[in-house]
Amino acid sequence: MSAQCEVTAKVAAGAPISFFERYLTVWVFLCIFAGIALGQIAPGVFQALGRLEVAQVNLPVGVLIWVMIIPMLMKIDFGALHEVREQKHSMAITLVVNWAIKPFTMAALGWIFIRHVFAPWLPAEQIDSYIAGLILLGAAPCTAMVFVWSNLCRGNANFTLTQVALNDLIMVFAFAPIVALLLGVSSIPVPWDTLFLSVVMYIVIPLAIAQFIRKRLLARGRAAFDAALTRIGPFSIMALLATLVLLFSFQGGTIVAQPGIIAMLAVPILLQTLLIAGLGYVLNRGLRVRHDVAGPSTMIGASNFFELAVAVAIVLYGFDSGAALATVVGVLIEVPVMLWLVRTVNTSKAWYERGLQRAG
Repeated sequence: MSAQCEVTAKVAAGAPISFFERYLTVWVFLCIFAGIALGQIAPGVFQALGRLEVAQVNLPVGVLIWVMIIPMLMKIDFGALHEVREQKHSMAITLVVNWAIKPFTMAALGWIFIRHVFAPWLPAEQIDSYIAGLILLGAAPCTAMVFVWSNLCRGNANFTLTQVALNDLIMVFAFAPIVALLLGVSSIPVPWDTLFLSVVMYIVIPLAIAQFIRKRLLARGRAAFDAALTRIGPFSIMALLATLVLLFSFQGGTIVAQPGIIAMLAVPILLQTLLIAGLGYVLNRGLRVRHDVAGPSTMIGASNFFELAVAVAIVLYGFDSGAALATVVGVLIEVPVMLWLVRTVNTSKAWYERGLQRAG
């Protein structure tokens, strides 16, 4: 799963796979259960960690994301960014899927499952609020974690950075009008501090640190650079597992108290994630996009900018609202589902590239 691409590469090269890598799926689920249990055993500690935030951006999680993405951002070569112009098809797919399809399919799935299929088992007064939370998730494509997903499926680092930057720019102008249209609310209070801080914290600062380290290492030679990436690589996976523990510990009480509602809200989010990922992947294949570009193009649409969604849900509907709960469910299921999608993209590479050869 998360290290599946590294494991596959090691197998191909005849290198041994460590015990940790071989059973990484097990460690992920153990971290999920550990997070829920720790949230119950020491709720005060984890509630205090959860309150360490600025503009709805949790600082401990932010630091862990730095540890995850800095090794990936070190791979970006600004001298090769001009090559991204050749990927206009994949960039177009990313933009169309993220902004012309994803928010509307999420609204449709919310309407089908929350208003109709699961309505008899949900509190009637919260149904509109649940749907609103789902729409907020669907209208906010991922910013930080897409670097993780891109790296794990051996995605092109330069393309990943460019598509994230372009989506963030569009988000500034398109998020509020799309959400207003789907919610029927005339004025959406966009939390600009959350949006700005997330971009600075998850892109600008770690990118500057990564490029500084890259320059220093490359000055010693390519071998020193490659060796350093190999040494720090495991820290990315450890930070991802620690993030899982924190996220599930923050919401452990909610999961235990409302497991049925959590499960019902997870259904449309899961279906949306699979639908958008599948659509993006197939469109990229149909337009003969390289696999290392199709991976990050697929992942950015499938994952969500949950800090923004949670912040807007709280501002519009309140901390204890169904909308806030729905956005939190998005946070909880995203990492396990996206890791499974990473594995799917990696294991389907041969199938994907056969389609490119036939098209050629």
